[in-house]
Amino acid sequence: MGIDIDRVRAETPGCANVVHLNNAGAALPPRPVIDAVAAHLRREAMTGGYEAHEACADAAARFYDAVAGLIGARRDEIAYVENATRAWDMAFYAVPFAEGDRILTTTSEYSSNAIAYQQVARRRGVTVEVVPDDAHGQISLDALAGALARGGVRLVSLNHVPTQNGLVNPAAEVGRLCREAGALFLLDACQSVGQLAVDVTEIGCDLLSSTGRKYLRGPRGTGFLYVRREVLDTLEPPFLDLQAAEWHAPDRYEPRDDARRFETWERFVAGQIGLGVAADYAAALGVEAIEERVTGLAERLRSLLAERPGVTVLDRGARRSGLVTFTVEGHDAMDMKLSLREKEINVSVTVPRAHGYFPDAPESAVRASVHYYNTEEELGRLVEALPR
Repeated sequence: MGIDIDRVRAETPGCANVVHLNNAGAALPPRPVIDAVAAHLRREAMTGGYEAHEACADAAARFYDAVAGLIGARRDEIAYVENATRAWDMAFYAVPFAEGDRILTTTSEYSSNAIAYQQVARRRGVTVEVVPDDAHGQISLDALAGALARGGVRLVSLNHVPTQNGLVNPAAEVGRLCREAGALFLLDACQSVGQLAVDVTEIGCDLLSSTGRKYLRGPRGTGFLYVRREVLDTLEPPFLDLQAAEWHAPDRYEPRDDARRFETWERFVAGQIGLGVAADYAAALGVEAIEERVTGLAERLRSLLAERPGVTVLDRGARRSGLVTFTVEGHDAMDMKLSLREKEINVSVTVPRAHGYFPDAPESAVRASVHYYNTEEELGRLVEALPR
């Protein structure tokens, strides 16, 4: 049936103030999320934090069912984590690496993840190998198959949607190859959950990390981790507390038998409630409808930009997402971002050279990331506001 754009814009207060094309940074939250978070914060202020949590335990627990349903998981495979970085870290550092193990990643890897690879390589004696791109700029499945066939791969780790260009890596095909080779598969989905249909069973990943603030339209300071039930007992989080494990005095502990072994007791409860509401909101609209709307708007924006003299669209990939990156000849990306903000148009600046393994990548570019509540009129306003 499609998405009722007038309704979702009416439910998004920020749409009245700005043309928001920075959804890959932090999307505008809908009214139900705003109300849920604000209501719980008011309850905490009036009754106390612990008491508010106890009174709203069902609303907080709804998060597990909402997120699990959105990505095709089971509720005991979901952990609430304070952000996507911590979710990814908890998964990565739980892998029992041994000297000689191999980590395979992609050329467009996020720099924070790449730093973690090198840290573990130095500590554990593992090697980090970058799988080359195919002709479209995404991870080469043939090269990945060859690298897996050589053996010794402990982990394949890559991003679903890179932060610095518009491609979508072929995650399901990567998952199939990992299962055949018996390698763990960690998928960084912080830019894909909420804009693309993401099903962990179809993808075949063992671990998936994501955030609340981006395309899910949830609160900042929220995220989640998916851990496939069958690999849970092989992974011990890098740190544990009384939420994650049970203490048996005087010298023994036992981690939880579900994904919540990756949580900590203290948390942003209002954020957990809000993230559950955000997941339910996306599910009600339909992930397929969202993907169709987002990718359609992004392709329309690329077409408009391509018609503009001096503009170069940088996006790669056989399949592309809602992230649109471009440069304008003779103009600095940061200057354009600030100029557009004065006109109430939000974009961000991406630094491709600071991510991945591309020493010859552009120094900086404008990144306009669309969401389903954006309109074609807003895309036209962006293009017309660019310097000539």
